[in-house]
Amino acid sequence: MRQIERLLNEYGESHQNKTNVIIHCIAVPAIYFVTIGLIWSIPVPQWLEQFGATWAHLLMVPVLYYYFRLSGPIGAAMTLLSVFSFQLIYLLHNLQISVWQFCLGLFVVMWILQFVGHHIEGKKPSFFKDIQFLLVGPAWWWVHWLKRLNIPY
Repeated sequence: MRQIERLLNEYGESHQNKTNVIIHCIAVPAIYFVTIGLIWSIPVPQWLEQFGATWAHLLMVPVLYYYFRLSGPIGAAMTLLSVFSFQLIYLLHNLQISVWQFCLGLFVVMWILQFVGHHIEGKKPSFFKDIQFLLVGPAWWWVHWLKRLNIPY
């Protein structure tokens, strides 16, 4: 069994309840976005700022590398989610909305929803067992869409 299949199966064990799955389908991509937004908001040194980059941009390199190592289609899908997330961040910034405040508020709300979902499910979140599952969650979300489009992952 491929590593991605093993990880998705293990993640899926604590995501069987339909309500929990629906909550996760909303909260997981939102948490991915707000995490990028919070990291984007960390002040950068001059040497990094001169390239128009942030800590979030630098972090994307190993994160996307991880996803591509798991699966090409998941890596491509996560690249799309990452680009979309950065576009939303730039939109918030251009609208003079505090990115870190917006993202922090949404982060708290989405994590509360996640824990409500796991309470309904009656199982602990997977990342309590292995922190790697914080990255597996968005891949799990994408696999639902890839399967619907008959794209092998």
